Amino acid sequence: LKALIGNKEKLSEMARTLMNEHCLVVILNKLPRKLGDPGKFLIPCEFPGMDECLALADLGASINLMPFSVWEALSLPELTPTCMTLELADRSVSIPIGIAKDVSFKVDVFHFLADFVVVDFEPDPRVPLICRRCFLKTGRALIDVHKG
Repeated sequence: LKALIGNKEKLSEMARTLMNEHCLVVILNKLPRKLGDPGKFLIPCEFPGMDECLALADLGASINLMPFSVWEALSLPELTPTCMTLELADRSVSIPIGIAKDVSFKVDVFHFLADFVVVDFEPDPRVPLICRRCFLKTGRALIDVHKG
Protein backbone atom coordinates (compact mmCIF):
# COMPACT_ATOMS: atom_id res chain seq x y z
CA LEU A 1 0.00 0.00 0.00
CA LYS A 2 2.90 2.38 0.86
CA ALA A 3 4.51 1.68 -2.51
CA LEU A 4 1.27 2.45 -4.32
CA ILE A 5 0.71 5.73 -2.45
CA GLY A 6 4.38 6.71 -2.82
CA ASN A 7 4.22 6.34 -6.58
CA LYS A 8 1.54 8.95 -7.40
CA GLU A 9 2.34 8.87 -11.11
CA LYS A 10 1.45 5.19 -11.34
CA LEU A 11 -1.70 5.83 -9.28
CA SER A 12 -2.89 8.52 -11.72
CA GLU A 13 -2.31 6.09 -14.62
CA MET A 14 -4.54 3.56 -12.91
CA ALA A 15 -7.22 6.20 -12.40
CA ARG A 16 -7.33 6.80 -16.15
CA THR A 17 -7.81 3.13 -17.02
CA LEU A 18 -10.99 2.54 -18.98
CA MET A 19 -13.31 -0.05 -17.55
CA ASN A 20 -15.76 -2.14 -19.44
CA GLU A 21 -19.14 -3.21 -18.07
CA HIS A 22 -17.73 -6.46 -16.67
CA CYS A 23 -15.22 -4.57 -14.50
CA LEU A 24 -17.92 -2.22 -13.26
CA VAL A 25 -20.08 -5.16 -12.23
CA VAL A 26 -17.26 -6.54 -10.10
CA ILE A 27 -16.17 -3.18 -8.64
CA LEU A 28 -19.59 -1.70 -7.98
CA ASN A 29 -21.11 -5.06 -7.08
CA LYS A 30 -24.08 -4.32 -9.37
CA LEU A 31 -25.25 -7.59 -10.86
CA PRO A 32 -28.19 -7.67 -13.26
CA ARG A 33 -31.54 -8.57 -11.73
CA LYS A 34 -32.29 -12.27 -11.95
CA LEU A 35 -35.41 -13.33 -13.78
CA GLY A 36 -37.81 -15.42 -11.75
CA ASP A 37 -38.78 -19.01 -12.43
CA PRO A 38 -41.79 -18.88 -14.78
CA GLY A 39 -43.33 -22.00 -13.23
CA LYS A 40 -45.98 -22.05 -15.97
CA PHE A 41 -45.83 -21.02 -19.61
CA LEU A 42 -47.56 -21.78 -22.92
CA ILE A 43 -46.25 -23.99 -25.71
CA PRO A 44 -47.86 -24.37 -29.16
CA CYS A 45 -48.84 -27.94 -30.04
CA GLU A 46 -50.80 -29.74 -32.76
CA PHE A 47 -52.90 -32.90 -32.71
CA PRO A 48 -53.94 -34.83 -35.82
CA GLY A 49 -57.34 -33.49 -36.86
CA MET A 50 -57.18 -30.36 -34.68
CA ASP A 51 -55.95 -26.82 -35.27
CA GLU A 52 -52.82 -25.68 -33.47
CA CYS A 53 -53.53 -24.91 -29.84
CA LEU A 54 -51.59 -23.81 -26.80
CA ALA A 55 -50.81 -26.16 -23.95
CA LEU A 56 -50.04 -24.94 -20.46
CA ALA A 57 -46.64 -26.33 -19.51
CA ASP A 58 -46.82 -26.45 -15.74
CA LEU A 59 -43.56 -27.28 -14.01
CA GLY A 60 -45.52 -28.29 -10.91
CA ALA A 61 -47.99 -30.62 -12.64
CA SER A 62 -47.52 -34.36 -12.20
CA ILE A 63 -49.92 -35.47 -14.99
CA ASN A 64 -50.88 -34.47 -18.54
CA LEU A 65 -54.49 -33.28 -18.39
CA MET A 66 -57.02 -33.19 -21.23
CA PRO A 67 -60.69 -32.11 -21.11
CA PHE A 68 -63.28 -34.69 -22.19
CA SER A 69 -64.52 -32.37 -24.98
CA VAL A 70 -61.03 -32.26 -26.53
CA TRP A 71 -60.76 -36.06 -26.31
CA GLU A 72 -64.10 -36.38 -28.16
CA ALA A 73 -63.06 -33.85 -30.82
CA LEU A 74 -59.84 -35.75 -31.51
CA SER A 75 -61.68 -39.09 -31.96
CA LEU A 76 -59.08 -40.89 -29.90
CA PRO A 77 -59.34 -44.63 -29.10
CA GLU A 78 -61.03 -45.97 -25.98
CA LEU A 79 -60.06 -44.60 -22.59
CA THR A 80 -58.33 -46.85 -20.10
CA PRO A 81 -60.34 -46.92 -16.86
CA THR A 82 -58.72 -45.47 -13.75
CA CYS A 83 -59.63 -45.19 -10.09
CA MET A 84 -57.55 -42.10 -9.32
CA THR A 85 -58.89 -38.96 -7.67
CA LEU A 86 -57.41 -35.56 -8.51
CA GLU A 87 -57.11 -32.61 -6.16
CA LEU A 88 -56.89 -29.50 -8.34
CA ALA A 89 -55.10 -26.24 -7.55
CA ASP A 90 -58.31 -24.68 -6.21
CA ARG A 91 -58.60 -27.63 -3.76
CA SER A 92 -61.59 -29.09 -5.61
CA VAL A 93 -61.65 -32.85 -6.14
CA SER A 94 -62.21 -34.36 -9.58
CA ILE A 95 -62.60 -37.96 -10.70
CA PRO A 96 -61.10 -38.61 -14.16
CA ILE A 97 -63.12 -40.37 -16.84
CA GLY A 98 -60.09 -42.38 -17.93
CA ILE A 99 -56.62 -42.23 -19.43
CA ALA A 100 -55.94 -41.68 -23.13
CA LYS A 101 -52.85 -43.79 -23.82
CA ASP A 102 -50.17 -42.95 -26.38
CA VAL A 103 -51.72 -39.76 -27.74
CA SER A 104 -49.66 -38.44 -30.65
CA PHE A 105 -49.04 -34.72 -30.78
CA LYS A 106 -46.54 -32.33 -32.31
CA VAL A 107 -44.56 -29.52 -30.70
CA ASP A 108 -42.63 -27.45 -33.23
CA VAL A 109 -41.06 -30.12 -35.49
CA PHE A 110 -41.03 -32.90 -32.89
CA HIS A 111 -43.66 -35.63 -32.53
CA PHE A 112 -44.41 -37.15 -29.12
CA LEU A 113 -46.54 -39.88 -27.60
CA ALA A 114 -47.95 -39.13 -24.16
CA ASP A 115 -50.65 -40.39 -21.83
CA PHE A 116 -53.34 -37.86 -20.88
CA VAL A 117 -55.71 -38.06 -17.94
CA VAL A 118 -59.15 -37.13 -19.32
CA VAL A 119 -61.39 -35.10 -17.00
CA ASP A 120 -64.87 -33.71 -17.66
CA PHE A 121 -64.46 -29.96 -17.16
CA GLU A 122 -65.03 -26.85 -19.25
CA PRO A 123 -61.66 -26.01 -20.84
CA ASP A 124 -60.26 -22.58 -21.55
CA PRO A 125 -60.68 -22.39 -25.36
CA ARG A 126 -57.26 -20.75 -25.71
CA VAL A 127 -55.39 -23.29 -23.54
CA PRO A 128 -57.22 -26.65 -23.45
CA LEU A 129 -54.34 -28.87 -22.24
CA ILE A 130 -51.94 -29.06 -19.31
CA CYS A 131 -48.59 -30.78 -19.83
CA ARG A 132 -46.54 -32.06 -16.94
CA ARG A 133 -42.91 -31.43 -16.12
CA CYS A 134 -41.85 -34.93 -17.18
CA PHE A 135 -43.04 -34.23 -20.75
CA LEU A 136 -40.79 -31.17 -20.88
CA LYS A 137 -37.83 -33.27 -19.77
CA THR A 138 -38.60 -35.89 -22.44
CA GLY A 139 -38.94 -33.18 -25.06
CA ARG A 140 -35.67 -31.59 -23.86
CA ALA A 141 -37.45 -28.26 -23.65
CA LEU A 142 -35.35 -25.13 -23.46
CA ILE A 143 -37.18 -22.37 -21.65
CA ASP A 144 -36.29 -18.87 -22.89
CA VAL A 145 -37.71 -16.50 -20.30
CA HIS A 146 -36.67 -13.46 -22.37
CA LYS A 147 -38.89 -14.41 -25.32
CA GLY A 148 -41.81 -15.40 -23.10
